[in-house]
Amino acid sequence: MKVATRGLEIATQPENSSKPGDAGKPGRRIFYGWFIVGAAGLVVFSSGPGQSYVFSIFIDSIIEDTGLSRPGISALYMASTGMSAVLVAIVSRLADRHGPRVMLVAVGLGFGAACFGMATATNILLFYIAFASLRALGQGSLNINSILLVNQWFVSRRGRAIAMMGLGAVMSSAIFPPFARYLIVNIGWREAYGVIGVVAIVLIIPVALLVVRNRPEDMGLFPDGRSEPPLSETRQAQAGFRRDTRVFSSINFWLLALSLGTPGLVSTALVFHQTSIFEEKGLSATLAAGVFVVYAGSSAVSSLLAGFVVDRTGPKALYAFSMVSLLVALVLVVAVDSVFMAVVYVLVMGVAGGAHHIVQGVIWAHYYGRHGLGRVQGSAMTINFCASAVGPLPLAIFHDLTGSYTVGMVVMMALPVLSVLALIKARPGGTYRLQQSWPKTDQPS
Repeated sequence: MKVATRGLEIATQPENSSKPGDAGKPGRRIFYGWFIVGAAGLVVFSSGPGQSYVFSIFIDSIIEDTGLSRPGISALYMASTGMSAVLVAIVSRLADRHGPRVMLVAVGLGFGAACFGMATATNILLFYIAFASLRALGQGSLNINSILLVNQWFVSRRGRAIAMMGLGAVMSSAIFPPFARYLIVNIGWREAYGVIGVVAIVLIIPVALLVVRNRPEDMGLFPDGRSEPPLSETRQAQAGFRRDTRVFSSINFWLLALSLGTPGLVSTALVFHQTSIFEEKGLSATLAAGVFVVYAGSSAVSSLLAGFVVDRTGPKALYAFSMVSLLVALVLVVAVDSVFMAVVYVLVMGVAGGAHHIVQGVIWAHYYGRHGLGRVQGSAMTINFCASAVGPLPLAIFHDLTGSYTVGMVVMMALPVLSVLALIKARPGGTYRLQQSWPKTDQPS
């Protein structure tokens, strides 16, 4: 079946079709949601200057220029990421009210201004304000709006759509670190932030204005390019539903949200200190930046495979796999003593990161539905960002106390194990309290 919208003929098919791939057959037009995925991926790519994998390239230059200590800059990082955690909860609720499109324009302009702030800060207060804004807008607000946007356009193909969007993050982690290193060496770290600020604005604002639309319903469409609403939402409407306001007082929500914070805490700590860790192992800072390309490649493959897997298995099994991979990565980074071992470590980190990216993108919509998703997912991501904020500081403290990162990394090995145990215990869902016994199709059978 085809639906005409604003002069564009778009392929759709019934929700209960036995061949989901039919919408892509020759002679049918591309569902507009895939353009949304491309736009969201570009936004995620452009958030690179606010991510740990880019900031880690600047750390040594900033310390040398400002005189800040490593624990001091780690504490600043923690406070700034904490601000990101607060802002993402606010922005996600505003996205529920005004839509991701408006928020992307506003956040994109603020993000570019924060990059310019990093380039021009003349004292520690201005540096803190600029860095806090950079982290809050780049790490948090741009990403949550992109995820919410894709979740509105896809239900049955949500995993693969998030995977395609995630290629933006993969490309960002491959391109921005060596690009930043090149700029730092040739023009200085402040000027480097100014250049990448211009790049971010040029990429984000046009795509938000020209391509992004908040929901398929705004264009007379339904999620996944179907000819009718998702079956789960149809049944909820027929039965009548109301928001369960006790979601945030449920132990199941907190078990899931806290366990999902582990990858952010561990990976942020490792990436933040990666240059220093590699130098401690006798490896170069150039290698520390260059291996992000390996991370990008393994993360890309992992994300793409995980996107298709999660649509069939649900997110819990995939999350357990990502935790096992993260544990293996921690063991490997302790043992790193050569370029080969460094590459293997980063390869496994990419596998873990790619799988977790898909889990983080789909799990909240999977259990709690599309409507009012910003409130639930934003609150969960606040916890995740708090975990990311905490990560670098204890590793820096262990380093100062023992003269090595090894003890801190060994202690962190307990976190993936505890997270899997919490995941086993959690029974999330129940956002909608149905008045009839319809099947809960957003939950695994």
